Amino acid sequence: MDFDALLEARRSIRQYAPGHDVTEAQIEEIVAAAVQAPSWKNSQTARYYAVLSAPLRERFTRECLPEGNAGKSRNAALVVTTFVANTAGFNTEGQPDNECGNGWGFYDLGLHNALFLLKAQELGLGTLVMGLRNADAIRSMLHIPENETIVSVIAVGTAAQSPSKPPRKAVRDILTFY
Repeated sequence: MDFDALLEARRSIRQYAPGHDVTEAQIEEIVAAAVQAPSWKNSQTARYYAVLSAPLRERFTRECLPEGNAGKSRNAALVVTTFVANTAGFNTEGQPDNECGNGWGFYDLGLHNALFLLKAQELGLGTLVMGLRNADAIRSMLHIPENETIVSVIAVGTAAQSPSKPPRKAVRDILTFY
């Protein structure tokens, strides 16, 4: 698929088809694309935790996601995205390199996740990035280290719907030349 077509095709999917499990190989391929993203001083702090087994997905949605997101992600694999805190945007003495501090960890993870979403789309899989989640429950259930900041859960699966494209701002509305 050509890049512009890929960008045009990607949507946030809120309904996934049953009986189409995402495989470890597919998640590995998606994350392999994500790690190609740049990061602050090549710190590569993004981390991914994939919940693929049906029993654990059921428990995860029940205990870690609010009702709305639990329903929207039914039948999808769930991938928790984190970054190692206090690394990107910090010098070797642990001091922030600029006023953004851990903002660079969020930024870098966002770059990774953008490639994650596009690769999933290229593979014919739909995605939904969910920021509403119970980080403490996720950390406990998946044994995520305390030094990682839990940012989102991405549902990945076969779309059971084809939502229309929501309007986007025009380039002239967000770009300023000097």
